[in-house]
Amino acid sequence: MKLTLQLWLLLSLSFGSFVCKQAVLEKPNETPSLPNEVRAIQRQGFADANRTGFEDCPQGGFTALETSVGTWADSKGTVLIDNKHAKSGEQCLQIAGKEASVVLEIADAIKADGQLSFFAERWTSRAPFRFRIEKESAGKWSEIFNGDKEILVGRAFLSHIKIPLQDAEISKLRFTVTSPPNTGILIDDLKIAPAEPMRITKVEVVPFALPALVGAESSAIVKLKITTTGAIDAISLEKLSATLSTEFTARILSEVGLYFGGSDPNFRWDERIGKFHKPEIGKPLSFGGSQLLAEGANYFWLAGRLENTTDIDNTIAATIDSITFSNGESMQVIATPPVQRMGVAVRNGGDDGVHTYRIPGLATTNDGTLIGVYDVRRDKGGDLPGNIDVGMSRSKDGGRTWEPMKVIIDMGSDPKWHGDGIGDPSVLVDRETGTIWVSATWSHGNRSWVGSGPGLEPEETGQWILVKSNDDGLTWSKPTNITKQVKKPEWSFLLQGPGKGITMSDGTLVFPAQYQDPPNKNDKKANRLPHSTFIYSRDHGSTWATATGAWDDTTEAQVVELADGELMLNCRNNRASKRAVMTTSNMGKTWKKHSTHVKDLIEPGSCMASLINVGRELESRGIKSEFDYKFLLFSNPNSVGGRNHITIKASKDGGITWPTEHQLLLDEQRGAGYSCMSMIDTETVGILYEGSQAHMTFQRVKIKDILSPPVNQKAN
Repeated sequence: MKLTLQLWLLLSLSFGSFVCKQAVLEKPNETPSLPNEVRAIQRQGFADANRTGFEDCPQGGFTALETSVGTWADSKGTVLIDNKHAKSGEQCLQIAGKEASVVLEIADAIKADGQLSFFAERWTSRAPFRFRIEKESAGKWSEIFNGDKEILVGRAFLSHIKIPLQDAEISKLRFTVTSPPNTGILIDDLKIAPAEPMRITKVEVVPFALPALVGAESSAIVKLKITTTGAIDAISLEKLSATLSTEFTARILSEVGLYFGGSDPNFRWDERIGKFHKPEIGKPLSFGGSQLLAEGANYFWLAGRLENTTDIDNTIAATIDSITFSNGESMQVIATPPVQRMGVAVRNGGDDGVHTYRIPGLATTNDGTLIGVYDVRRDKGGDLPGNIDVGMSRSKDGGRTWEPMKVIIDMGSDPKWHGDGIGDPSVLVDRETGTIWVSATWSHGNRSWVGSGPGLEPEETGQWILVKSNDDGLTWSKPTNITKQVKKPEWSFLLQGPGKGITMSDGTLVFPAQYQDPPNKNDKKANRLPHSTFIYSRDHGSTWATATGAWDDTTEAQVVELADGELMLNCRNNRASKRAVMTTSNMGKTWKKHSTHVKDLIEPGSCMASLINVGRELESRGIKSEFDYKFLLFSNPNSVGGRNHITIKASKDGGITWPTEHQLLLDEQRGAGYSCMSMIDTETVGILYEGSQAHMTFQRVKIKDILSPPVNQKAN
């Protein structure tokens, strides 16, 4: 027998918490929707008469939901209160599935002659995706917003939608989504604001940390945020004056422009509203051009293109001197300008006709040459299998300039074998012989993370390939296959770090590695379970052996030799947003947990990272330094929410502690997140990483800056 709505309302007063629990959202595609006959009208508290953040709403599905802006009802498909995602607070509205919709009956107290605004997040990059908003006015429905392209994919509610309503007769709004199964849209902080004139409430220079790169289209220098209220008689920014830092004796910028980013706080250079060619240091720059402001946050960026001859050991800064608006207001902006570090865009999408560059490795040779290696993903951005080669970039001047890319491993591109791709490189320098080794995994067909299986042959499993150079990276050998030396036949897969390997103090060569257990259909947890490990050679690469697994469900690791001769393996952890850290004193026969294991070093879900022993790395090149064998550097995205905030951290006690005061933020925006470091000299570390401004970003970083970072570059 079906429950009536009235009876269910009575039951829900006593059992409401149990009902909500039935609709808890773990992931958008895992939320059961409640049948119509067992949904109740849920009521929300009224903190703001014109806004709802869905905070007081019981989680899960509903038949009707009363909020401060009106009542949500007449839903189709999956429409529910999501308690796992939000722009602010802890909850939002989720609309998902094919032809899902919900109708908002606007509250009597709300005037619809103003503006509808909300934050939105698209929950899929797959097609088809369709999002529309319609209004009911004078008994007729009509479309007022097409969001098919406006709603952006991302985990940060990137889209701030603002729609003029200007119709006092609107009684209802209908939100409709068409999306692949178990995907859709998230909506939060929805507001129907009364019509009022625009006014500027705040103008501020916002601190940020982004690399200014030689070779990039444009690099951010100053971030300006202008906040407004009201939408009537919108105000425009008409003129902005700025002055570059006066510390330079030569021109370092070929041009400077003013860019408008709308409500997106991330830098992009696709909407320039003013430009200055060949700016002079110390002389004011003036940018004209009318840019209409929207209600809320408006971001402007002063950005410039660096000259190719710029010394990347410099920093760059500028001050905003004055701003003039269309309403006649003019103001000065008093703020300490944030200083931006420089670097080089070594590789970026489109260079040499390549779609994507990924997976950096970096090493310094005995002659002081920097060798950077990476995936050359020719046709698309995805992992193996695919048409992927291993590329190499070489620098003879500590990373200030780089020679043209060379492809050092190419196993073919036969479509029959899914492109015969090879990738995920790791680089190692034999400190006794000077030989440079690069290892990579060859996927002959679908023989990578998913398609590789037990066996030793290329048609069965991924192959461990080595190349070497004996002339400081000028020329490289033909590939050598060591799979049969290092892989157990029953394992599903074995591959390198990626990143870099080391030469131990006794001359042993060590590449970090990872392997997958055999298939186990009866135990999902044990099926192809991965383990971080390493391979090693005691005869300068003639033969290789493999250690045991360090820890379950760990993958991309980096290795260092500690002061006491132990090896530390710092591993990507697939079960927590904390790095797994293990040590061995017998070349991987047995392992023990480090004191920081799954505790101190965070990561965004799981991601590759870099770890180096500064003192040992310098000493192995015959360089004396002030750093002992306990001084370690670690780099990765310093975040649990995404691959952003690339940060270098220092430890003076062998990795036992990583003080926050010894952490330098390099790039706060989102990139692919992988990084690899190498010491350049006694004062400087080089880092090659997948940043927000270039696929392969290189920066020179002074150790003193890591130990005492500038204010806007402190880790957060």
